[in-house]
Order: sequence, then structure tokens, then C-alpha cells
Amino acid sequence: MKAIIFSAGLGTRLQEETRRKPKALVEVGGKSLLQHAIEKLTNEGIHEIVVNVHHFPELILDFLKRNDFGADIKISDETNKLLETGGALKKAAPLLRRTDEPVLLYNVDVLSNIHFGDLLSGHTQTGALATLVVRDRKTQRYLRFDADKRLVGWINRKTGIRRISIPPESLAVFDMAFSGISLVSPGIFDLMPEQERFSLTDFYLNLAKDHLIKGFFDQSDLWMDAGKPESLKKARELFE
Repeated sequence: MKAIIFSAGLGTRLQEETRRKPKALVEVGGKSLLQHAIEKLTNEGIHEIVVNVHHFPELILDFLKRNDFGADIKISDETNKLLETGGALKKAAPLLRRTDEPVLLYNVDVLSNIHFGDLLSGHTQTGALATLVVRDRKTQRYLRFDADKRLVGWINRKTGIRRISIPPESLAVFDMAFSGISLVSPGIFDLMPEQERFSLTDFYLNLAKDHLIKGFFDQSDLWMDAGKPESLKKARELFE
């Protein structure tokens, strides 16, 4: 299994932390978020990794040159234009799609102890085009799933805006928060839109109209989005 770590974000929510370095190199417990992500993947047996770069790309390249993680790490360069997560996956496709195995997508600011083997097993059993890791937690924007954990829509509870991909077959709808981790089958690369820059969330919602997009309801005891000041502080307290 190959993986891509989305590391190109500007990290604007972290302000002073990312003024002189990329979010990927912000440290938690003496390690950068990028190191945490790479070690998480390699510890779970994933050794072919793509890292996309945009903000201070030279610092990430230097970091990777100075550290040997025992993995084949390739760079997808977005220096000239930030492409969002969907566009990033599309640009990295030539580095990822030469395999019949699913590809793991992992946000660099995620700290989690989810077992990828469980995710892979669930993805394989359902035959889904994509499996999205979600959790029952408070946020504003939620992905909506039916009783079979099939993606059926999206809602912003603050604004009331909602999108319906397919009407659920029953009244049982589960609103779950995306965890920044997903597993996609290689066939997804043939369904990419023509535009260069797009959101993975929008892409998944559009695909769900005609393809099986499933949710993996994660209940592991560690998940944090260290890309926000308050959660970064909590992460540092936890990993100190």
C-alpha cells in the first residue's frame, strides 16, 4: 500500500508557528508533525510515501534529506500553485497509481493511533471506491451516512447549508466528522475532474451519487487535529 501525506497547507490557523516554517515542521513532543506522520505510516508497514509541498518547500526537502525513515519518499511539488487536497491527489497520481492496491491519504496535522489494517480490511470487504475515516465529535461541518455507513451527503450545522448526494433509504442518518484520513481504490484516479484545483470533500460527495463511498467509524482512543492552536497546545501537553 502506498500513501500520500498532505503537507502543502499554509497553516494560517497557527499564525506565529508557521511564519518561518511550514505546518509540517511544527513540533509536538520534540518531533515535527511530518515526522509523526511518516513514522505512523512506516510503523504500520507503509514504506512508499508521497509528500506534497508548497509553503517553505525547501525546508521540507532539507528535513527529508537529513533524516532516514527507511521509506521511499517522493515529492509532489506544488510550489507554484496550491491545489487543495483533491488537486494534490490528482497531481500526485503518477507517483501513486502504479499499483493495484488502495492508497492511503493522510493529513500531516493528524495525530492518531488508528490501525490501518482495520481500515484496509473494512475497505476491501465492502468494495468501496473510497473509505473515509470519521469520528463522532463536535464540529460545524459533517459528512452524512446512512445505516449502512454509505456516504449520502454533507451538512454545515452553523449555516444550515446541506448537500444531498443520494437520498438515504431510511430516516437513520449519522452525522460524522471527517478525520483527515481516507483510503481510496486506484480506480478513483480515472474519475478525477478536469479542473486542476478542487476539494476532496466535494469530489467524494460527487462520486457518492454513482459510486460506493463508505465511512469507517473510528473509535480509537487517540485522534487530534494539531493544525489548530488549541488542539496543538493539547497535543504538546499530551506528548511532552
